[in-house]
Amino acid sequence: MRDSKSEVAEIRNAVHLCIDMQNIFAPGGLWQTPWMERVLPTIVKIVSRHQPRTIFTRFITPQSPEDRPGQWQNYFRHWHQATRTHLPPSALELVPELARYVPPLRIVDKPAYSAFSNPALASLLIELGIRTVVISGAETDVCVLSTALSAVDLGFRVVIVEDALCSSSDIGHDALMTMYRTRFHGQVDLVTADELTEYWRE
Repeated sequence: MRDSKSEVAEIRNAVHLCIDMQNIFAPGGLWQTPWMERVLPTIVKIVSRHQPRTIFTRFITPQSPEDRPGQWQNYFRHWHQATRTHLPPSALELVPELARYVPPLRIVDKPAYSAFSNPALASLLIELGIRTVVISGAETDVCVLSTALSAVDLGFRVVIVEDALCSSSDIGHDALMTMYRTRFHGQVDLVTADELTEYWRE
């Protein structure tokens, strides 16, 4: 944890990117993430508090492996159950606790790990004058990681809500928390959901 709250600057011109809180990652889903149930109430509170500033993302799998380039084809041959030929459409929907906010909240669908693999997202954020992305969701060490690094590359300040993330790997989650604290000073901040309320008053 940080030594002092003064290390985190006030959050302005921000959006909340809620990453891939979908049924496929929920308990009973093909790629279930055990922590999701634990962090979901926290994420719901953030969404409720910042509805006009929240954007959901969904990881949309291909119809067949051949619909993706390069190594993605091997990936989806291994995970053929996750292709849309085999997967129930409901698996890719947001979990019900969050789906009820759509509409009016936006969903950005993406073909790969990073939310910014859909170029429309960066264009939208630039159009809205966004300078900071607040990130929650799944999984800490895959899609959240990829989104955070893409946002850094694009020049956004990144704020990660550490108690609003879930992963299927404790080791991966802990390693990423350590990396964010030690390697991205000035570009990535870690806050709790309670601290987010204090720093982000819109």
